[in-house]
Amino acid sequence: MVITQTPFRISFFGGGTDFAEFYREHGGSVISTTFDKYCYVTASHLPRFFEHKNSIVYSRIEKTNSVEEIRHPAVRNAMKYLDMHELRLTYDADLPARSGLGTSSSFAVGMLNAFYAMKGKQVDKHKLADDAIYLERTLCHESGGIQDQIAASYGGLNRIDMDAGGYTVKPVIIPRERKQDLNDCFMLFFTGLSRFSSDIAKSQAASVKHKTADLLEMLQLVDEAERILVSKSNLNEFGRLLDYTWKLKRGITDEISTHEIDVIYEKALRAGAVGGKLLGAGGGGFMLFYAEPDKQRCVKEALEGMLYVPFAFENTGARILYYQDEFFDIHELRKCGGGGIYEDKSIDHRNYRNGRFTFM
Repeated sequence: MVITQTPFRISFFGGGTDFAEFYREHGGSVISTTFDKYCYVTASHLPRFFEHKNSIVYSRIEKTNSVEEIRHPAVRNAMKYLDMHELRLTYDADLPARSGLGTSSSFAVGMLNAFYAMKGKQVDKHKLADDAIYLERTLCHESGGIQDQIAASYGGLNRIDMDAGGYTVKPVIIPRERKQDLNDCFMLFFTGLSRFSSDIAKSQAASVKHKTADLLEMLQLVDEAERILVSKSNLNEFGRLLDYTWKLKRGITDEISTHEIDVIYEKALRAGAVGGKLLGAGGGGFMLFYAEPDKQRCVKEALEGMLYVPFAFENTGARILYYQDEFFDIHELRKCGGGGIYEDKSIDHRNYRNGRFTFM
């Protein structure tokens, strides 16, 4: 049995520049952090006492006799990709899915981490991110960027830079006290609205060529945000920059914001918040606000009825919480007609350059 823990992420700046349609031509950068809310994947081989061969538990329960019958696309494709069979897999999380916190990518990272462990392999964070990107963007054909998988794998407050040759992850190094002051100024609220980020991401991807100027400006703001953090600038500048980048982002497509979200945002600003943004692709989920500690009571009162979620930055990224090896004879399974390593001949399904995934 294996239990993995994978953090969720908050993206501050650069969202949208991590789409392949943009960063392959212009480069992309984001600043994000993971925080102390996690998803947990428990995986083990299903004993052969049952009529079904796979038990998959998430928001629904699936019991199937073949991998092909599994309806959850990420589970089905990950099992094919890593040649996994006869599994009992359970997903739990501290926060709801489809909420703008990269939950689906955290699940992909945690599931792949568990599958590799079940095979007796310990993989590094870069490979976990690579494989999660490949799983979601290529095998599952889901639209979106690549920052979520990287953030969930690595953990911490980072700047992630991307281009056609791959990506690099650089920690944003600031004094502990300043990092705590930054953390103390953030407020996270759940709007109660959920959405499928892949649907909105399709609209964003289609808008890239028409909104290149906005995305290039959002890319430049990453440099400015990093400068504020690592210098002795007043952290309120970071909050004001969040307000500016949110106004830029919401203009990329009409699907990013809604009237309800705009009303919530204005209430928070009138109550004393310096800036904020809707997290993730848009349409719903969680909203992040920057407000000095002495203004936060007023912000909470203004947003009465919305769920406030305190949080703290974390640095661990994806990890194995529990590991107990177990015997599973894949060769015997194949002799009985099961198994078969996944291969999609229609695509060049791994592309490495000097050991780095090139995202071509």
